[in-house]
Amino acid sequence: MIVDCAHYKAGARQHEGPLDLDRAAERAGDGEGEFVWIGLHEPDLGTLQRVQGMFDLHELAIEDAARRHQRPKIEDYDESWFIVLRTAHYHEDRETVEFGEIHVFAGSGYVITVRHGPGSELATARRRLEARPELLGMGAAAAVWAILDKVVDDYAPVVDGIEDDIEEVETDVFDDDSPAPTSRIYHLKREVIEFHRALYPLLGPLEALERGAYPQIPEELRRYFRDVSDHARRADELVTSQRELLTSVLEANLSLVSVHQAEVVKKISSVAGIIAVPTFIASVYGMNFEYMPELDERWGYPLALGAMALCVAGLIAFFRRIDWL
Repeated sequence: MIVDCAHYKAGARQHEGPLDLDRAAERAGDGEGEFVWIGLHEPDLGTLQRVQGMFDLHELAIEDAARRHQRPKIEDYDESWFIVLRTAHYHEDRETVEFGEIHVFAGSGYVITVRHGPGSELATARRRLEARPELLGMGAAAAVWAILDKVVDDYAPVVDGIEDDIEEVETDVFDDDSPAPTSRIYHLKREVIEFHRALYPLLGPLEALERGAYPQIPEELRRYFRDVSDHARRADELVTSQRELLTSVLEANLSLVSVHQAEVVKKISSVAGIIAVPTFIASVYGMNFEYMPELDERWGYPLALGAMALCVAGLIAFFRRIDWL
């Protein structure tokens, strides 16, 4: 459950391999730029309560961290902060989006991340930050930036993947040889709505970080949070346009299905009308009354067949002229 646990000081990692929790709690320093970063993946309640006791985390934050399906947010608990992030990952093979969560406890001298479900892994964010000692030396706030930056940057491939899927369904909608992709459009719209729910609530906290609502963040680091906020806004704008586009595609698909059904109904009605006339003529001559002059004439039968053929030909010409056949 412990993915990694490291102690950082003076812009560098102070050891090889992960620390255990007890040693991490001892090394969580109050010095400027010194902190520990503990990464947990789907921990049980006992592990969370143990971490709570070591770092004096608020019980309400622990209660939220133990459960998934939290709304993206930043909560201030005086000496610490609790951050909820929603992660997203696009699967090329299945053409689906999977969502996860990252809960972050940040305070003076520590950053604790709790991951739930699939989605963004944070090892690359940790390595990227370790490769930049000038940022790492700014303390726990730099780790928070690295986590936010990784989560928001991972939204870009998801936006691109959904964009490709929308282009495919647009092609299928207007392709007469392809079945109507109504089901796929519906599931795409569900994914886009879920993605919007994961992204949009994050914009407010990012803007607060950008404008300096948290004085504990160094001034030099705010420009990096500004960059993350800009990327998140751009992704949200694209997701909003995709929602509107999918609504239009779904409406176009339903309209084309209705048009196709109307065409089928017209063809069926035309065939029924064509069959009805010769059936009527045949039924008249099938009554076999005694005083029907055509029954005794040699030309009676050919005349009946000719009348049927003439009516059928006239009806076919008429229905073709009004574009029903």
